[in-house]
Amino acid sequence: MSAEENIAVVVLAAGGSSRLGRPKQLVEFKGKTLLEHTMDKVDMLGFQTKILVLGANQDKIQQMISSDGFKVVINPNWEQGMASSIKIGLQAALVEENELDHILFLVSDQPFLERVNLIKLVHTQLTKNPKATYSKYGDNIGVPAIFGKAAFPLLLQLEGDEGAKKFLQLDDFNFCTETFKNGGFDVDTEEDVQQLKQMDV
Repeated sequence: MSAEENIAVVVLAAGGSSRLGRPKQLVEFKGKTLLEHTMDKVDMLGFQTKILVLGANQDKIQQMISSDGFKVVINPNWEQGMASSIKIGLQAALVEENELDHILFLVSDQPFLERVNLIKLVHTQLTKNPKATYSKYGDNIGVPAIFGKAAFPLLLQLEGDEGAKKFLQLDDFNFCTETFKNGGFDVDTEEDVQQLKQMDV
């Protein structure tokens, strides 16, 4: 994306999909799994450091998808929640790129993610230089989100099911947002899968 800025990208795909009862990473949409859709969007942008965090159903997922170009790291503590995957992803990225300036986190169950969503996030982060730039959909703020180096210590302090949205409550945490029109649709239940199938045209 930018020769001046070292940006790593982490795809968080370690969750157990308990509400769905099968790996949502492997739900098919437009001929590909949801995880492959996410990885494809990342591949389009030419990031040097790309991390894929797996946990639950890791063997099945690795049999079904190609992780070429991604460093796969396994989160053995995925049942503890999102924070453990965020920390493992950041730590892996820092090993790959010790001069890391920014880290971009994505999840694997946002089927309507587009390349342009990621370009806008990165552009805003690099030009305005907040501690983070989040996606905004409706009244929600969330992922994909990109964090500057100043936020790394905060990310490493997350616990349990905490996501990085909690930083929004901090007085000195300056952040930006970029609209992600259909970012609010994610796949958690069988009803979501059926709804997605009806959109698969």
